[in-house]
Amino acid sequence: MRDSRGQGWIIRKADAACGRRILMPLPVMLLLLLALVAPARAGEHITRIGGLAVTIWTPDDMTTQPAPIVVFSHGFHGCATQSRFLMEALAVDGYLVFAPNHRDAACNGGAARWTDRPEAPLVRPAIWDDGTYRDRADDITGLLAALYKDSAFAGRIDWQRVALVGHSLGGYTVLGLGGAWPSWRLPGVKAVLALSPYAQPFIAHHDLSGLAAPVMYQGGTFDFGVSPALRRNEGAYDLSSAPKYYVEFERATHFAWTDLGHAAHGAIVAYALAFLDHYVREAPAAPLLTQAAPDVSRLRYVSELGTR
Repeated sequence: MRDSRGQGWIIRKADAACGRRILMPLPVMLLLLLALVAPARAGEHITRIGGLAVTIWTPDDMTTQPAPIVVFSHGFHGCATQSRFLMEALAVDGYLVFAPNHRDAACNGGAARWTDRPEAPLVRPAIWDDGTYRDRADDITGLLAALYKDSAFAGRIDWQRVALVGHSLGGYTVLGLGGAWPSWRLPGVKAVLALSPYAQPFIAHHDLSGLAAPVMYQGGTFDFGVSPALRRNEGAYDLSSAPKYYVEFERATHFAWTDLGHAAHGAIVAYALAFLDHYVREAPAAPLLTQAAPDVSRLRYVSELGTR
């Protein structure tokens, strides 16, 4: 449920069984539980677009006016439905959300195996280049091209208001499309929301200055594998072009942005909406863009709103 300004959220958690199981130490078991979260709810359905299995969240009060669009890229061995709590919140706020299953999806009908290794070692980001996971970038550009030609959707989308959102390897994907890999750059993107993104390849190659859209990085105090690379000196935030934001949530692990997480879901949604509404819809800046909520341990920004 959302208050009149869109700042206050009550987020439904995964069921009690999922809550107990997320204490298991194996990341694969954590990802496996993504297939066990709550079933599809109102406004959510799965279809095939441009050869991809795509989950769509539609605003309940969709009018005849075209809606801003969000394309979500899931994490490695995650899937399109891994972050329902956030996708539903975006749809309730009026965004038309599309989330494809990438080739490496291992839940929600994805064909990948849990034992599949990444294309390149995660511990060797310097050897990654714009050919690494190029299929993910192609999925999103192909999806948008197909939507543009699809009479069922083309007229329902405000093509001047396109945002990219991604978690983990999906964060890598949307940063690349935002211009961090120049050969991937997708024209017309209004904002990039990178949720605990695997940004190390761009740090190694010093390519984040090529971002052509406002970016918000979200990290967590318990996200030990990723967030330090975002916030450190000469890390992803420092190397990115402005407008840029970094918000870090208390007790948030790498899985906080999925339905398996428990920490900071309300704050994650609130900051995501504040950022997207301002830069995609061109709404007045919400106070959250310059103020740290109680669940936030760090907030940094360089933008037209000032510097912190």
